[in-house]
Amino acid sequence: VYERVNKVVAPKRERLKEAEAELAVQMEKLNKKRAELKMVEDRLQALNDDFETMNNKKIELENNIDICSQKLVRAEKLIGGLGGEKDRWTEAARLLGLKYINLTGDVLLSSGTVAYLGAFTVDFRLESQNQWLALCKEKQIPCSNDFSLSNTLGDPVKIRAWQIAGLPVDSFSVDNGIIVSNSRRWPLMIDPQGQANKWVKNMEKSNKLAVIKLSDTNYIRTLENAIQFGTAVLLENIGEEVDAVLEPVLLKQTFKQQGVEYIRLGENIIEYCKDFKFYMTTRLRNPHYLPEVAVKVCLLNFMITPLGLQDQLLGIVAAK
Repeated sequence: VYERVNKVVAPKRERLKEAEAELAVQMEKLNKKRAELKMVEDRLQALNDDFETMNNKKIELENNIDICSQKLVRAEKLIGGLGGEKDRWTEAARLLGLKYINLTGDVLLSSGTVAYLGAFTVDFRLESQNQWLALCKEKQIPCSNDFSLSNTLGDPVKIRAWQIAGLPVDSFSVDNGIIVSNSRRWPLMIDPQGQANKWVKNMEKSNKLAVIKLSDTNYIRTLENAIQFGTAVLLENIGEEVDAVLEPVLLKQTFKQQGVEYIRLGENIIEYCKDFKFYMTTRLRNPHYLPEVAVKVCLLNFMITPLGLQDQLLGIVAAK
């Protein structure tokens, strides 16, 4: 029985072995193909990723092209607009060059005006400035042919602020304002019409301006506080003589003690603040100040002249 069964089973076992061997060969081929397929799929995925990246880059470049086109249009407009500015800047550079050359004589004339011409009328000021201008030309000192104090020392923004505060718009008053701001001595303004008074009160309102008169009983105390705390003081209605107690203030007779600046006012020694400002006005139309008073202050004539009144009326008409 065993032999009969063996004869039937043995061939089947041989065929099984052959089939398994062939299966192994086919499986090996299949694995190779699967590996190749995996490589192809990976490469395809990489190409898809590259395609998506390049597509995004293309979209980004298209957007950049639009932005660059807009920038180019704006740049062309800007260049076109600045083309017209070139002439203006060239002219401005030329004028600044001339001002630089004429600076020596202009500052010399401005210094003389600030130091000596404040007390005089507009006609005398112009006459003196013209004489000084002729002398500068004669001595070959470079200076502007159309010298103006406001062009040399004036700041348009500051002048506008003064005019808003009540300074008359005529050139004589503007020159007075420039002299006030550039003089080393405290101004004493001849102001029968009260224009300077109004201007100082408006201009120094934010600086806690104190208004005093020599007739006030406590005006010295007010002055001491202003000197200590660096505020402004307006001394109104001064006569032809100045109280001797004010002399240290007028001459700025300060001294340093342990690094702090002090001033003696009467019997008291008080700390001196550099922000302190002192203005004086008089209502007298034609005061006569002695030389010892005139050298201690910066005398300024704020009295309206026909020419100044004409300029002011013209300014009011133009403003309306």
